[in-house]
Amino acid sequence: MDFRPTAAQQLLRRSVREFAETEIRPHVREWDDAQHFPLELVPKLGALGLLGIQVPESYGGAGMSALEYCICIEELARVDPAVSLSAAAHNGLCSAHICLFGTEEQKRRYLAPLARGEQIGAWGLTESTSGSDAAGMRTTAVRDGSGWVLNGSKTFTTHGRVGGVMVVMAVTDRDAGNRGITAFIVEGGTPGMAAGKKEDKLGMRASDTSEVIFEDCRIPGDQRLGDEGQGLVHTMQVLDAGRIGIAALAVGLAQGAYEAALGYARQRKAFGKTISQFQAIQWKLADAATRIEAGRLLTYRAASLKDRGIRMTMESAMAKLYASEMAVRVAEDGVQIHGGYGFVKDYPAEKYFRDVKLTTIGEGTSEIQRLVIARQLLSR
Repeated sequence: MDFRPTAAQQLLRRSVREFAETEIRPHVREWDDAQHFPLELVPKLGALGLLGIQVPESYGGAGMSALEYCICIEELARVDPAVSLSAAAHNGLCSAHICLFGTEEQKRRYLAPLARGEQIGAWGLTESTSGSDAAGMRTTAVRDGSGWVLNGSKTFTTHGRVGGVMVVMAVTDRDAGNRGITAFIVEGGTPGMAAGKKEDKLGMRASDTSEVIFEDCRIPGDQRLGDEGQGLVHTMQVLDAGRIGIAALAVGLAQGAYEAALGYARQRKAFGKTISQFQAIQWKLADAATRIEAGRLLTYRAASLKDRGIRMTMESAMAKLYASEMAVRVAEDGVQIHGGYGFVKDYPAEKYFRDVKLTTIGEGTSEIQRLVIARQLLSR
């Protein structure tokens, strides 16, 4: 496999990096302190194609490859992982689910506004009593004439308060177990749908995360997404690809943390010389650079398989597992290299350290990734 970037991919990386440095970096601390989701940034992300990265051009998207998607998510995460998380959830969950399983009418109705940044997408799976055990969800959808009535709630929903379009999983047949869950598209502002508690998070604070509540929320029958009873099966397919995005986010976050530590080590002096001249620091930097490259290659391998239409359940889980745990180590070493300054908000090291932990939790914990990998190995 040859992962040397093409000229177009190099240009893409430069373009997204320039956008992130210009439009995002000046506001990172402000947005983090205020837990402010930057709605003002959404149209700019849309104009650059970053909200419809893999949406086909025929539906208003940029029509990029999975590998190019990784480049975009990486470069956003290098500057602000919270913004990158929002882009990954919008692209890799909500839009991807509609892209994969929506009807032609649903694709034409929803994908173009999502890709242009006219709406931001949300995706509701997790509940207070069903996280990793998605099949234990309680939210229900009951037929009512030609439509459906939703009741229940979703927790830890990215864009739960600001989403214009939300894909929601709900139980339609309790007796059917995993085959009794169905996906639905719910438009923001639908009567009976309301935002609940906004989460006060450790990190990723500029990415909106909240509860979404459904109380007798009536939706038309044509907003069922995919076949009835196939919601969980389709969810697993969405997550297979979505984990590539979280792996790319972790790689980009680690790259940003590494670059911050490298820059600090080159200018901070102790005992008459810069700390970059001490072997202890050099080894931390060498280990970080090596781990980042390994994580990037695992991620690009999974993306390459997706681009070729090859199942990548195990490879995406491996990429997500390794990249997320690698990023935790790189961010931690970044704090250590900064010393006391790594513990204060004046330097970026502490924010990378707070943000990174979510990558080992969101879209499947590290423990779930190990289960997925083991199942794939043992089924051969």
